[in-house]
Amino acid sequence: MDSFLASVERRAFRIAQMAVGSTEDALDIVQDAMFGLVKRYADKPPSDWKPLFYRILMSRIRDWYRRRSVRNRWRAWLRNIRYEDRSEETDSIETLPAPPGGNPDAQVMIGDAMAALDRAIQALPLRQQQAFLLRAWEGLSVRETAKAMKCTSGSVKTHYSRAVHTLRDELGEHWP
Repeated sequence: MDSFLASVERRAFRIAQMAVGSTEDALDIVQDAMFGLVKRYADKPPSDWKPLFYRILMSRIRDWYRRRSVRNRWRAWLRNIRYEDRSEETDSIETLPAPPGGNPDAQVMIGDAMAALDRAIQALPLRQQQAFLLRAWEGLSVRETAKAMKCTSGSVKTHYSRAVHTLRDELGEHWP
């Protein structure tokens, strides 16, 4: 179980971070999903862990959106209370020095393309974002993705197709 969790933690964190836009909340969501998997499904065969984990992760993300909508209703009602915006933390990978001997122009182009991809994925509707990340980044099958998202295989295909078309339209200048 430990090796499985270690193998998915970074990608799961990135998925949660893209979905909620907050590093702290993403860490909490991933940690809660990992605890949920260990607590409820440690006795299941290892081949079942990946879809189960992503199902738990997607449920935690949806729960976060529900809690946020309730909080926002209270905030609108209590206008006199001031809430501070959370500051965005930089990604530790972005602060690493560049590898020696790289072409600076190519690195700038790749950096711009990756930033555009990140923005485009974050702009997708949540279900399209989930379908794209689970299928393209995690390599889950349509069936496994449907199980993780608690929807039908047809819905996964539709969300994934719409996400890919939107990303192609948005990223045309970065990826021909």
